[in-house]
Amino acid sequence: MHSYASRVLIGKVLGSTEVEMDGVPAELGGPLPRRLVAALLAAEGRPVSEDALAEAVWGGEVPARPAASLQAYVSRLRRSFEQARGPGSALARAGDGYRLTVGDTDAAGFTADVRRGRALLDEERPGDALRAFDAALARWRGEAYADLPETPARTRLEELRAVAVEERLAARLATGDAPGAVGELEAAVRDEPYRERRWELLILALYRGGRQAEALAALRRVRARLADELGIDPGPALQELEGRLLAQDPGLLLPSRPAPAVRPLSHFFGRTEELAALAELSTTGRLVTLVGPGGAGKTRLAVEFAAPRDPWFARLADVAEPTLVPAAVAAALGVRGSTAEAIATALGDRPGLLLLDNCEHVVRAAAELTLVLLARCPGLRVLATSREPLGVDGERLLPVAPLPAGDAVALLTDRITAVRPGWRPDAAERAALDGLATALDGIPLALELAAARARVLGLAELLEMLHGRFPALGPVPRGALAPHETLEAAVAWSVDLLSAHDRAVLLRLWPFEGGFPLSAVDDDLDALSALVARSVVVADTTVTPARYRLLEILRAYCRGRDDDPAGSRARHAAWVRSFVERTAPELRGERSAHAIRLLNRELANIRAGIAHDLHAAPRAALRTAGLLEWFWFRGGLVTEGGRLLRAALDGAPDAPPADRARALSCLGTLCFMTGDEPAAEKALRDAIDVLGPSPDREGWTVRAQLHYYESLLRSATGRYEEAVAEGRHAMAVGRRIGEERLVAAGEMTLGWALAAGGDPRAGRRELTGAIRRATAIGQRWTTAMSELLLGRALLLSTGDEPADPAAALAALRRAVDHFTAEDDVGNVLACLFTGAQALIAAGRRGDGVTLAAAVRRNAARRGISPGAADPLGAAALADLLAGVDPATVPAVDEDAMIGLLGPPARQD
Repeated sequence: MHSYASRVLIGKVLGSTEVEMDGVPAELGGPLPRRLVAALLAAEGRPVSEDALAEAVWGGEVPARPAASLQAYVSRLRRSFEQARGPGSALARAGDGYRLTVGDTDAAGFTADVRRGRALLDEERPGDALRAFDAALARWRGEAYADLPETPARTRLEELRAVAVEERLAARLATGDAPGAVGELEAAVRDEPYRERRWELLILALYRGGRQAEALAALRRVRARLADELGIDPGPALQELEGRLLAQDPGLLLPSRPAPAVRPLSHFFGRTEELAALAELSTTGRLVTLVGPGGAGKTRLAVEFAAPRDPWFARLADVAEPTLVPAAVAAALGVRGSTAEAIATALGDRPGLLLLDNCEHVVRAAAELTLVLLARCPGLRVLATSREPLGVDGERLLPVAPLPAGDAVALLTDRITAVRPGWRPDAAERAALDGLATALDGIPLALELAAARARVLGLAELLEMLHGRFPALGPVPRGALAPHETLEAAVAWSVDLLSAHDRAVLLRLWPFEGGFPLSAVDDDLDALSALVARSVVVADTTVTPARYRLLEILRAYCRGRDDDPAGSRARHAAWVRSFVERTAPELRGERSAHAIRLLNRELANIRAGIAHDLHAAPRAALRTAGLLEWFWFRGGLVTEGGRLLRAALDGAPDAPPADRARALSCLGTLCFMTGDEPAAEKALRDAIDVLGPSPDREGWTVRAQLHYYESLLRSATGRYEEAVAEGRHAMAVGRRIGEERLVAAGEMTLGWALAAGGDPRAGRRELTGAIRRATAIGQRWTTAMSELLLGRALLLSTGDEPADPAAALAALRRAVDHFTAEDDVGNVLACLFTGAQALIAAGRRGDGVTLAAAVRRNAARRGISPGAADPLGAAALADLLAGVDPATVPAVDEDAMIGLLGPPARQD
């Protein structure tokens, strides 16, 4: 039975009049009832008298008895609305007229979107504002209130639509895409040549795009047009722009709004010339690199410039190995995978700004990645910070020097005021400020550190401590984040103020990449609190568990001063091993999704720990990589996981049998996912051989897993009798060692082997049992996989067991919901791949083709073969799609792909 309690009607007036429920239009009838509905919607829920409705419906030709006709229309409309909405009509009598109550209208949504876009533009979030205006304008299907004669509501909405067009173009211009905005602005001024706001934006876009002469020509065009056709001069805004244009005001190259709200909380000082130069360089080159000594403020300058342009921010300071640069950039972009190819494919021709921060220790890798992205992604611009140029053709360089004396003193004064409320420097303190700015070479980070110490020391004392106190710390290992020597001295002085215990804790934290949790300091909360309070460690309490990281320069200092760097790396690797040992088992339980999130958060540390152990402790590397078997393919890291597993297997031939077998099992699974069935079969066979006939308990657990992996593989290669036997073996071993989860997994593979082998009825029965068993013990992933296989089984038929596409779609949707909650991207794609076959079988060929093409595109970006585990379905789908050109199929996003399967499963 349906519940209508929360069902509401949606009115649409930005085009022909419509009323719909859940996307399904209600039947309104001919033009006269549509006018009636439009007039009621225009009243926005207020009563409308019969006379006013008659005027709206018939205009100047009102019939003799309009009330009777209105009542007839109202009666039919009520029935139509009740069919869509349920009992309780939205159209009711009110006084001497009628009232129509709807949950929302596209006009109200349009107005709200425009209001939101303007607010985002005021907050200097042009990227978000652009999306809001796009959403607003996408609601229009034609003329507002098209079924009514002239109405003030139409006039108001059309004016707001014109404003929205202009504000959208202003937002695009504010993102830094001046060249791309010119074409749209030229069309806009042709459509509305007397709207001066459009001319202002066009002239500014031309100027920022390096087309100064054309900007002046456009100014002359609008001036002449206004004079010749209207006999008036341009308004004040255009006149002011003309003056600034003729004066070549450098401020025209910068966004005209104030600094963005989303930025570091402290004030920014100086750099006016650098900001103007950066704006100019960014219009002539797609790669601009800020170069200068460590601590000179390159990152802060880049952030101040980029923030209004809504950039992607890739922090490379945490990347220890050049080979990991693509992975770090992919993480910043939200792209799954860790190759330049995956990033370029995901970006396509989308416009955007990528900020590559701190490239100096990975210059070659950053340069190679930048070359690929700029060549493949025409809408991309790159802003980099580094101690040396990237050396890429077309690169524009902007040197960033330390702050001049005046700005350095202003920064010091501001920061000291923040820690000394009400402080005003006297003459002696002003002299000390000048001395501090000189002694610290105007390096912003050194100034920040000095100001922080003003909480406990007078300025004269600070200056006295600086004299002769900052010798160079000497060279640090090649590839480290080597700082400027004066900045090094400032960091040394800051660290020397820590207690011996806290300093020791700090010095061993440098190997952690991308941050660390409390457990990284052996849960020493007191020491960590002291490091955070003294501003040498940054805390992020917006995530759970809280996360911490060293400032870039402090990490470099600790690496250089650590008297046992090999020991620190070994301790870091031991922490990674312990973390994986604790977390990886949760991948199979009720906290699976939580475990995936934790492992993703620590991925940089995991990579570094395994890289260390491959050389120093290969048996440990093998165990860690094998324990992460589910993480590699559920996290979309199939290629990387396979590479690490092969390296660990080669490096640890004498590892314990259970560890080698687990790693081989995992390698087989990853090979299977990439479509390499011979390699998968060999890896699984080698794993069984390694275990031998009498393994220990951990070995028996691995053996049970191998049996159900073998069952899935043999089903995929058409050896169904063998697959049935392997599924039964998995269940038997699971019962023998008391592991109910392995019994459920074996039952799952047995069910699929039976169904694919010619007995769909028996297979569906076993799969339904596996779903019940897995659900009862909280094995959500096994539940999801069983639902996926049940969906496939429901598409198979024999003489007495027909296929059931509708039930298959329902099972697949349940599986998708479970896999999504588990962050298992690979198997979501597997569900959608089977879903395409189900849609076609259900008679929805268009939806099936769209979904199949979308799945293939997404799977290719992740290095996955979606049909590897389902050759029957893959063959059937290939036959059904024969002759379809993928290029002609529209692209859809993930939500739309999932939506094609049907609504989410209801919870009883």
